[in-house]
Parts: sequence; structure tokens; C-alpha cells
Amino acid sequence: DARVRGQTGVVSERRGSYPFIDFRLLNNTTLSGEIGTKKKVKRLLSFQRYFHASRLLRGIVPQASLYLLDEDYLGQARHMLSKVGMWDFDIFLFDRLTNGNSLVTLLCHLFNVHGLIHHFQLDMVTLHRFFVMVQEDYHSQNPYHNAVHAADVTQAMHCYLREPKLANFLTPSDIMLGLLAAAAHDVDHPGVNQPFLIKTKHHLASLYQNVSVLENHHWRSTIGMLRESRLLAHLPKEVTQDIEQQLGSLILATDINRQNEFLIRLKSHLDNQDLRLEDAQDRHFMLQIALKCADICNPCRVWDLSKQWSERVCEEFYRQGDLEQKFELEISPLCNQQKDTIPSIQIGFMTYIVEPLFERWAQFTGNTPLSENMLNHLRRNKAKWRSLLHKQHSSSRSNDHSGQVTGSQEQTLNEEETP
Repeated sequence: DARVRGQTGVVSERRGSYPFIDFRLLNNTTLSGEIGTKKKVKRLLSFQRYFHASRLLRGIVPQASLYLLDEDYLGQARHMLSKVGMWDFDIFLFDRLTNGNSLVTLLCHLFNVHGLIHHFQLDMVTLHRFFVMVQEDYHSQNPYHNAVHAADVTQAMHCYLREPKLANFLTPSDIMLGLLAAAAHDVDHPGVNQPFLIKTKHHLASLYQNVSVLENHHWRSTIGMLRESRLLAHLPKEVTQDIEQQLGSLILATDINRQNEFLIRLKSHLDNQDLRLEDAQDRHFMLQIALKCADICNPCRVWDLSKQWSERVCEEFYRQGDLEQKFELEISPLCNQQKDTIPSIQIGFMTYIVEPLFERWAQFTGNTPLSENMLNHLRRNKAKWRSLLHKQHSSSRSNDHSGQVTGSQEQTLNEEETP
């Protein structure tokens, strides 16, 4: 179809030559020998997504409404949206109030609040359809990398975009890119990490040559949805190509393997005081930093929210470990439920990943109330995890029949408790 094939620039993960496959194939069992199992088709061709996109592009509206809620629930959701810029925003409650449509609802609201719909002359129906495509491309069975995580990151990004040091220089394009990247940064996440994809010789690992495998997939999938939805089709070609490339740069920045690269660069800018936010390149770099902060901000939330996210991410780790054990693969770090406890995982994550980044972010913002609030939560949450870890160690010592801790055990405990 010319509407898809005519686009150039980035090779789409959503394979532009397939978007109008006859959806009746999904239920045609006579072809099972030719196309393999439905599971295989879904994995290799993301067939289910093409089917969904095909329905949308043909103008077929899903039978089930997104908003099957009574007025009381909708009223509560609207009330929450009036406080969407507050750091104690409860995304889990908001997701329940919106009947599992937190990402779509949040994005529609934020695009309106920031004036993006008017500025870019976006069609509201097309915009909504695109947001639905993004939300449905997340795997709801993932404990952590799902649409609620995407909504949480988007809400955090909204808070960061309002920080005066950044907000005073942002253009509508910057804001739209920031929100879109936050919403789609983990789209179609399989619930396992890059090392798992590499050692199982997954086709995505081969496609991206073992470099930022998941992040590249998230980016290409997002561009595929943008093109299929034709959300930006009315904009000049050079503008849409620039948006696609900048989205890629933002999403690829969330690769945790590049953490030191970004920290060193940020430290250099802050020490030299040479950030010029009037310059589009420097603004884009700080959008990358903002997205990185939003992606790992869970330890900086209030304890009740932070604890839920910690349990969810560790549950996803443990599921990967169970898979690795089942297929007799070496269990990845942090994925062994028998050895890697939630408190020890979180303390390490906060110490080596979160604290260095958020301390630099606070330095950039000028220690605003939001930055100070986040750092205070981070310190309190880390102290609580240390307390829980100490209780676990005390319990394990008391359960030891000899009443003694062996030399190797003592060394392990000391290592775990050392920042």
C-alpha cells in the first residue's frame, strides 16, 4: 500500500508491507500448516498488531468501548487529572479508575494541556487511535514492563518538563517528543532482558547485532505505529523524519548499558556550566536525561508506590530466572529468587544507578522542591530496604541450627550491606 510503502527514513518493526493482511487468517485453521502456530506468527510477525492496525486504518471501530465506567469513577479520574503534576500521583489508582486505560487517558489529557493538539493540528480521532495502538502494544501480562509503567513514566516526564530550568526553553516539538518517547519507550517489551534475547539467539538480537536490542525494537515499533496511524501525515516529510530520528535518540538513551556515558557527559556540562538550552542540541540532551530519570524514578516515589514497583520488577526478574532454569540456561544476575532478594536488589539499584543520576538532575534543576522531594523519598526508601534486609539476615541467622554464620556467609552479608 502506497500509504505505508511511500514512507522512507527508518525501517519499521511493523513491516509496512504487511499491514493489510486479511484478518480472517487469524481464524482460518486450514492454513495452520502453512503459517505455523498462532503463537509463532504472533512472535515472528507481530501479526496481532497488524490485525489491530488494519482494523483501525480501515475505520473499523472496536466493539468494546474504552470507557465502560460509571460517572462516579470517571469523576474521580478527572479529579486525579487535575493533580497530574503532583509527584504523589497514584498511577495504580488512576489505572483502576480508567478501567485499565491509564496511558490513553493520560496522553489525551497531557496533549490537550500542553496545547499540542492545536499547535500541530492533530486530528483527535486519529490521535486517540494512535494512543490505543501504543497502549495495546504493551504486554499486560508483564508485571513491570506494561502500559501502567509507560503511564507512570509519562506522568513523571510531565513533571520534569515543568521544571523552570527546562520549561523556559522548551518548544512544542520538545514537549511532544518528550511525552511520546516516555509513552512508547518500552512498547512491545517481552518481559525479558537483552542478555536473555542474545543467549537464546532471538531474532531481534540478530537484527540489531546485540546492541540496544530492546530499545531499537521499541523505537522501530513506535515509528511503525506512527506511520500506520498517519497521525503526522499532514506535516512536511522532513519534519516527520526529524521527529522519527529524535524519538529514536530519546528511546535509545534509556538503555541502562549507556548509563555511564550519559552521566559523564552530564557531569562535564554541569561542572563546566556550558549548557545552553537555547541550543536545540543541548535541549535534546536534557530531554534524554529527563527520560532516563522518568524511566527509573520508582525509588524516588512515596514508599507505598515505590514498594509496589520494586515487587513488580523483581517478579519479572524471577520469571526470567525460572525460564532460564527450565531451559537449563545460566540464571542471569538478579533473576535467582533463592539468592537475589528484593531488598538487596533495590539497595544496589538505588546506590549505583538511581542516586548518581538524580543527584546530577537536582544539580541541573537548582535543587527545586521536586528534586529535593525525590531525593528525600529515595533516601527514606533506601533506609527502609536496608531495614528489611537486616531483618532478613537476622531471621536467617536465627534459623541457622548452629547459631553461627559461616565465614563465607558473613562475607556475603557484608558485601550486600556495603553501598
